[in-house]
Amino acid sequence: MGMEASSSSSSSCCSRFWSSALRSKRLVTPAEKAARDSSGRGLSRRLGVLDLVLLGVGASIGAGIFVITGTVAHDAGPGVTICFILAGASCVINALCYAELSSRFPAVVGGAYLYSYTAFNELTAFLVFAQLMLDYHIGAASIARSLAGYVVSILELFPVFKDSIPKWIGHGQNIGDVLSINVLAPVLLILLTLILCLGVQESSAVNSFMTVTKVVIVIVVIFAGAFEVDVSNWSPFVPNGAKSIFTGATVVFFAYVGFDAVANSAEESKRPQRDLPVGIMGSLLICIALYIGVCLVITGMVPYTLLGEDAPLAEAFTSKGLKFVSILISIGAVAGLTTTLLVGLYVQSRLYLGLGRDGLLPSIFAKVHSKRHTPIHSQVWVGIVASVLAGLLNVRMLSHILSVGTLTGYSVVSACVVVLRWKDKRNSQVSSSSRQEGVICLIAVAVTGFAAGLLFRYDASPIFLILAIVIAAGASAALLFRQPSFPGSYKKAANTMWVECVKNSKRKRNLKVNNSAMLLALHHIKICEIH
Repeated sequence: MGMEASSSSSSSCCSRFWSSALRSKRLVTPAEKAARDSSGRGLSRRLGVLDLVLLGVGASIGAGIFVITGTVAHDAGPGVTICFILAGASCVINALCYAELSSRFPAVVGGAYLYSYTAFNELTAFLVFAQLMLDYHIGAASIARSLAGYVVSILELFPVFKDSIPKWIGHGQNIGDVLSINVLAPVLLILLTLILCLGVQESSAVNSFMTVTKVVIVIVVIFAGAFEVDVSNWSPFVPNGAKSIFTGATVVFFAYVGFDAVANSAEESKRPQRDLPVGIMGSLLICIALYIGVCLVITGMVPYTLLGEDAPLAEAFTSKGLKFVSILISIGAVAGLTTTLLVGLYVQSRLYLGLGRDGLLPSIFAKVHSKRHTPIHSQVWVGIVASVLAGLLNVRMLSHILSVGTLTGYSVVSACVVVLRWKDKRNSQVSSSSRQEGVICLIAVAVTGFAAGLLFRYDASPIFLILAIVIAAGASAALLFRQPSFPGSYKKAANTMWVECVKNSKRKRNLKVNNSAMLLALHHIKICEIH
């Protein structure tokens, strides 16, 4: 009897676990959202469209724009420009997925976690959250250590500090293979955490100032370098063949990572359904333009074979006698790392807040400060984890696995678009067989894409590579023609954006912002009409 009772109890626990793990999230109704806001448990709506664009740019452009452009150019030559165009085009496709989802979901925190919880189930959403947190925690620690190193390097420019700052303060003092002491990195993380705890308006002001600073520096670098360009350095444009271009594109893809941070600020956006798509797409397009400009300048100033590995852009300007530009690059690197770190900490706290509200984490993570309207407990926890990792551990080796969480999040968000379009239709309109065919197509695209990457990496026969690409293209075409049309909410949101922008333009207010929003809205409407 005891064994039977134990068996029935364990089976009951398993059934309860699976029923919970496989349930999907019910969206918050407008009434529930209004009640939460009025009770003081909601976040404060302070972010406009410009704040969101700067948030995305701040998260995407770090010190890498001054380093990775030259590093990849060393292998791809002037064709590094094509690498950034290809990677940017793939990011634009994914950004459109984020734009569609952000325009149709209620204004609550969550981003990729929220989308996967609604489209799939609780287990998938929690796994996505775990991947993202692994990415964000290790990334924050790695960026903090890099920022500390840049700060110390700038201080050492002054004779007072030159060769007098111990390694354990900023550059890191290794103790074995795992431990590495860095005092300055946790201090910087604590300062940024305090800024974020003050409120979203204060942290947004800091991010906007630092982002504008680094964008201005990048523009100055581009214009200063344009006068030193020798067009003959661009010939041949692709010296090492197409393979170097595609390999470089896979590397520079991660230079655009960050535009998805805008989706996590839905609850703090003034007009989320209109501003989030504009913020996501606007920030990404700005990043693409800046990266292309830097690529053309650095490959035009110096032959790609002479570019350095550690600081190629700074070395290129130094070789031309423009040392002041090298100093600007160091300042821009500090500003870039600061904004990337600030936005990363911000996004983490909002994800913890979303899980706390859903009951997947202790309720303390769901608490919002009544006056500051920020999730202080979540923010402090994020700062503590990042400080411990940055201050005590050598995270350089762990940083190589950061791409896993990013690619997982982007892939799941793309799948969410397809799944939610099916969910929008009644069972009579979309049969179960159509859903199964759609799932098979999604799996086929994922598997063949992964296989194509492996075949390309290990120089397999072109026949197998072409076969994988053909299968992926066929599955994508089948998915495209068999899926339901665009949901009405997305087209309605795009039309609403268009009408509002026309009205505001007639009033001659915010013409630059409205023109970009009008173009994006018109683009969305045309896509809806095509489908």
